[in-house]
Amino acid sequence: MSDAGTYLYAVARDEVPGCPPGVADTLVRTIARGGLVAYVSSVPLERFAEEPLRRSLEDMDWLAGTARAHHRVVDAVAAATPTAPVRLVTVYDDDEQVRDLLERRAGAFAEVLEQVRGRREWGVKAFADPAAPEPAADATPDADGTGCEPGKPGTAYLRRRRAGLRGREQARRQALARAEHIHAALATVAAASRRHRPQDPRLSGRADWMLLNGAYLVDEGRVGEFAELAGALGGSGVELTVTGPWAPYSFTVLETR
Repeated sequence: MSDAGTYLYAVARDEVPGCPPGVADTLVRTIARGGLVAYVSSVPLERFAEEPLRRSLEDMDWLAGTARAHHRVVDAVAAATPTAPVRLVTVYDDDEQVRDLLERRAGAFAEVLEQVRGRREWGVKAFADPAAPEPAADATPDADGTGCEPGKPGTAYLRRRRAGLRGREQARRQALARAEHIHAALATVAAASRRHRPQDPRLSGRADWMLLNGAYLVDEGRVGEFAELAGALGGSGVELTVTGPWAPYSFTVLETR
């Protein structure tokens, strides 16, 4: 039994020379079958077989390094030719299993590669500040002129607190409606669009509300139009960030088993 498995990064139509090193600093090579090209590495099964891989995935440093290497390879291929990225740490027993995949899923790969031809993925996130201004004290003072009912000094505070919570919830609803509008507008310029779950603040690095975490597949000839529209949709308490271009991860997920 071989002590190496075959790690799959992506599938394309063309061979791209000069790929960067892959996961575990391995050489990236290609496997061709039926007009498709798979980008792969030989990886040690002592780390990438099912059981050791389960333990490896609990090592955040290892996972981060593996993800960076995986994405470097995919991005290098996608920058040169239409590409269907494959999920992180997709490992086969040997090259023959990859050849079988290319043959078995040839139609699905061809459809995906045609969809992303001449297009790249762009990400748009929309943020809003969750802090709502505290409402002013009641305009009409209570009997003692202090804004508190006699004998109940906490009453005015509780009223302000309730009003503040209502204001915060109203602001959130308005911001979410704004995000729906932003996504719908951007989708009119994109060939395809996806809405992902908002990121955990620990991942985004921001305490703001993430109202939109969108991905957009945009024709190369419409990138300027897309960026201009995204810039115009921000403001009035909503901040938009645009990232890309990326390999089309959000639009090419295929079952490879």
